[in-house]
Amino acid sequence: MARFYGQDLGSALMLGTALYPSPAIMADAFRASGAGVATVSLRRENGASRAGQDFWSLVSNMGVPVLPNTAGCHTVKEAVTTAQMAREVFDTPWVKLEVIGHTDTLQPDVFGLVEAAKILCAEGFKVFPYTTEDLIVAERLLGAGCEVLMPWGAPIGSGLGLTNIQGLRTMRAQFPDVPMVIDAGIGLPSHAAQAMEMGFDAVLLNTAVARAGDPVAMARAFGKAVEAGRAAYLADPMEPSDMASPSTPLIGKAFLE
Repeated sequence: MARFYGQDLGSALMLGTALYPSPAIMADAFRASGAGVATVSLRRENGASRAGQDFWSLVSNMGVPVLPNTAGCHTVKEAVTTAQMAREVFDTPWVKLEVIGHTDTLQPDVFGLVEAAKILCAEGFKVFPYTTEDLIVAERLLGAGCEVLMPWGAPIGSGLGLTNIQGLRTMRAQFPDVPMVIDAGIGLPSHAAQAMEMGFDAVLLNTAVARAGDPVAMARAFGKAVEAGRAAYLADPMEPSDMASPSTPLIGKAFLE
């Protein structure tokens, strides 16, 4: 598994902490999934309220790295300010950088994303940029100082899976040594396994688990899916073919006269 800013993770699954029916179910889902990272929005932490303190205590007791995110930010200034506050609250230089450009699809504003990434990398942040599969944007983000790329699979919360397979394959091949996480749009464990089979290093999701009928069971399924997908990738899968190929050899086959 790839290292993320020099750190090894216990699992290729990164799991969000929002939308669960209760904090207890969230904690149970994390334990069942074996997730290696917990993503947290600053908006869920309120230093002035007991509820916010209890939530942060619950997350910190999970024993996994925390990845704060700038969810809901639509401008560079807002994203940078939120990241700076998150570093103070969560005591980590890691940040999942979101600069949203389209209200309906929540597609990243890639121009603002690159600008914000430059500012934060210069300030010592370890930036995980939520981006598209655009290769030029990827080059700009790497040039800004990012060491990880997080292309979307589909719009946030849509559950559509990997909607641009060719684009994602091209991106993975273009930057073979860059750790990459499929972020957003994952709806089923099979989507997560597919991403890992393609050679991506991790998947990040939230809604697919939190909004499931049984979040704990779904979390467990996703944990197994990323393991299976990674194992399949390492096993060097067969190449698909347009022609049939018999699994039983003809040599040695009995012939009747």
